[in-house]
Amino acid sequence: NFRSVVYLLSKDLSDPIMHCLMRNNTKHLLNWSKHLSRQCTSKAIISEPKEKLLYNDMLQRRQQQATRSIVVQVQSEKSFPELYNYCASFGKILSAHHYRIHQDDDQHYILLEFGSAEEASAAISSSAYNDELSGVPAHSPFLWFRATSSKRTLKAADQTTEAKLAVIGGTTMLDNNDLNDVLCEASNLDQQIFHLHQKTQLNDLGVRLRFLAALQVKQAVSGIFPNANAQPFGSSVNGFGRMGCDLDLILRFDREIVGAAAMQKRNNESRLVFHTKENLTNGRSQTQRQMESLGDMLHLFLPGVCHVRRILQARVPIIKYHHEHLNLEVDLSMSNLTGFYMSELLYMFGEFDERVRPLTFCIRRWAQTCGLTNPSPGRWISNFSLTCLVIFFLQQMKQPILPTINALMKSASPDDIRLTEDGINCSFGRDFERISFRSRNTAKSSELLLQFFEFYSQFDFHNRAISLNEGRSISKPDHSALYIVNPLEQVLNVSKNVSLEECERLRIEVRNAAWVLESEVENPSQPDNGTQSPWGILHLFKTNEKAVIRPHMFFKPRMVEVSDLFDDSTTDTPPTSVDYKNANVKREVESIKSQARGDLKQMRINTSSAAAAAAAEANATIIKTAKGRRGR
Repeated sequence: NFRSVVYLLSKDLSDPIMHCLMRNNTKHLLNWSKHLSRQCTSKAIISEPKEKLLYNDMLQRRQQQATRSIVVQVQSEKSFPELYNYCASFGKILSAHHYRIHQDDDQHYILLEFGSAEEASAAISSSAYNDELSGVPAHSPFLWFRATSSKRTLKAADQTTEAKLAVIGGTTMLDNNDLNDVLCEASNLDQQIFHLHQKTQLNDLGVRLRFLAALQVKQAVSGIFPNANAQPFGSSVNGFGRMGCDLDLILRFDREIVGAAAMQKRNNESRLVFHTKENLTNGRSQTQRQMESLGDMLHLFLPGVCHVRRILQARVPIIKYHHEHLNLEVDLSMSNLTGFYMSELLYMFGEFDERVRPLTFCIRRWAQTCGLTNPSPGRWISNFSLTCLVIFFLQQMKQPILPTINALMKSASPDDIRLTEDGINCSFGRDFERISFRSRNTAKSSELLLQFFEFYSQFDFHNRAISLNEGRSISKPDHSALYIVNPLEQVLNVSKNVSLEECERLRIEVRNAAWVLESEVENPSQPDNGTQSPWGILHLFKTNEKAVIRPHMFFKPRMVEVSDLFDDSTTDTPPTSVDYKNANVKREVESIKSQARGDLKQMRINTSSAAAAAAAEANATIIKTAKGRRGR
């Protein structure tokens, strides 16, 4: 690699061995350069720098978009012309998006965005309740389009419309085989990484539906809490979410999640103060009771909400439920402000440089295929921890691509001050112009991918911890296998759950991935003219199991099982012979067994002697008593 060439340049090239090594490494770099610039007829991807949108501005735009939208269940996408002609009477329809949910039978839905919130409200207000069902008549943006008489249907069908669906089947995820075909058709590694991100990221319709789910919860509690706010956070809004990801929601009753300092300053000037229901218990218990009642409301009254589960004893109490009209899993919390601000921080990192998100998506895909990550919680590394690894790698480079969190905190203005109820400081600069960070690193995404694997294959996970706040490794505070400092709660380790074996697997898998990419350079697999064979990053996602190193190769197996040291007297089956790999161990085991048998034999003898003595003493006592009675 490049570091090897720099090292060799400092040596004496008159030495024939050094001269040979220099020639081989130069050839290696030339192969890598040729591989990145594969000859193709298609044009290279030219991405113009886009305007960086502030996180709060993005949230406000999406929330306003949700207030202008409704979701209507239809028979199929062919019902759109009739639905459009009917709903156009309430106002101007800006866009329409179709999606389907695969259950016992396909259910079709169309999202309509009106020109204003008043027009969408007019469509909702004109809706009727279903008299055929005995359910609770709830007011919500989730509707269904019922059939009407044939004459009216024909009349509506005769009306011509130029409107078209923006997308059909918008929530359908791309099949793995189709995705592989797309990646095979790319012209170089950078295009592969770009297409992987474009085809698997959460699309516009997915974001729209998630903000509609948040709007439904907000409207449900707005009667008693007019200032309530339900906002998505996590992968749904930070730009790192993929198709089908869960929705994380935070609900606040009478406090703005953003701009709390300005709101508090404005309210402190008023002489009129609300009467407040006093909490008779501690804050956590009160939150748990509130969420228990909120779970009942969601389950009983909100259309589409089902399978409500309350997880109130967790560190952050949450309510999990499924939304059947959106095919969406939702996690609702009321006190996870650090998670909300962490989403803002990740969003900013993704906006700083356009290479961050595609690189992260590629590494997450690689980790999924080689089994490093797992959908269920456990000892595995999480996607959030992987994202932190990518960010740290991009921070510590000689020409950093991302700034440190400490640098963001130093650029914070008074309007950027954020403090949670627990006193956690979440203040950092939010204005990109004020931060004024510019990266001079011009490396391609494919080069960064290889450097990522090389960097962590040599990282000292045993002694060093990863700090995104400082952008450098620090001494590990405890004996956790993998230590990544929580950017906002710096006393916590976001990867505390990762076991020692999984950390070793991570180090081995990044080394394997580096070997795969380098072998792709030395022996590039050119696809045939007639067929598209896998190449490039697809080799990362299709690892040869026989060629990789697995962790069990580094962990010594037990020479003998502990259970084999003892005879199982409860079964009649003869004991199986133990094959000892070490003669000394066999002798020690036999000695232990012999000593144990001797001790057991001595215990039986002692027990028998004691029992006989006790019996003799008892008999003597009985005889003596009997003689005394006869004498009297």
